[in-house]
Amino acid sequence: MDYQEIIVETEASICTITLNKPEKINALSKNMVAELIHAFTAVSEDETVKVVILKAAGKHFCAGHFMAEMVDGDMKTYKFIFDQCTRLMTLIHEIPQVVIAQVQGVATAAGCQLVAWSDLAVAEDGARFATPGVKIGLFCTTPMVALTRAIGRKAAMEMLMTGRYFPAAEAKELGLVNKVVPIEQLADETRNLAAQIVEASGLVIGIGKQAFYAQVDQTDAAAWNYAKHTITLNNLAQDAQNGIKAFLKKETPEWENR
Repeated sequence: MDYQEIIVETEASICTITLNKPEKINALSKNMVAELIHAFTAVSEDETVKVVILKAAGKHFCAGHFMAEMVDGDMKTYKFIFDQCTRLMTLIHEIPQVVIAQVQGVATAAGCQLVAWSDLAVAEDGARFATPGVKIGLFCTTPMVALTRAIGRKAAMEMLMTGRYFPAAEAKELGLVNKVVPIEQLADETRNLAAQIVEASGLVIGIGKQAFYAQVDQTDAAAWNYAKHTITLNNLAQDAQNGIKAFLKKETPEWENR
């Protein structure tokens, strides 16, 4: 696909997807969301890729939806926008690869949602996060889903109800991001995190990611039941057998993605 609003690059088991409309603060237009859906779908089918880094061009990560598309529309128009956004968020969790958000500047509304919904996130120390929809009459209902699953209820409620900007350090305390580093270290720190992950079997990364989201909201009993069956099947995988045997021999395992 000839992308107009994103850039997709793959190197050494890491795919980098870059939001590339810095003059619009990388706002999620209908076209950009469609391109992201296409890119994530394509990468999900690439067994050579183990990690996706989601980053943005320019000073800021993402300002949320492209507001020019949110005025004077009808029910069908708005439903399409939010259906597509929900499809994108669903894909981010469904693909077997680990998705790491690399965040600079502001991440607001659906941009904050992207960060909260990514599997991991690294932010520069000047980054700021907000769900300011309440201030313009459009409550951040869809970002709310991601926020309430990433941070505590009270913190999520404060973000949603006040619309204030949360600095990177506070976002890390709340669990919205994993690491906060100086901006000059942002790309390297994100890449280093990705490099640690790609050392593992791509098959096992996918099993683990699927298992994490499947069990996280289950009851304890259901989660244990799910986990024991999943690890039993995982143990039958060729990569599990290769890895265990290599561990016992103190050797480096050879992954077959099987």
